Amino acid sequence: MRALLTLLGIAILVAVVLIYLGFINVGQTRPGVVQAPQFHADVGKVTLGTENKTVEVPTLSVQKPAATPTATPQQ
Repeated sequence: MRALLTLLGIAILVAVVLIYLGFINVGQTRPGVVQAPQFHADVGKVTLGTENKTVEVPTLSVQKPAATPTATPQQ
């Protein structure tokens, strides 16, 4: 493991020296601009409005049963 790290360190050192001396030139070939993709969609049109109307609503009435004594079953 130590030998592998040593070789990796030497390779990085050699690369840095070659870049410094001008043997290796790292240049940007295209500008690094990140753009979001553009989309265009044709969609339908929805309109929303209000209108006053009179509507009949059914009514519900509940009548409670009269209080009557309950009959006891005969045996």
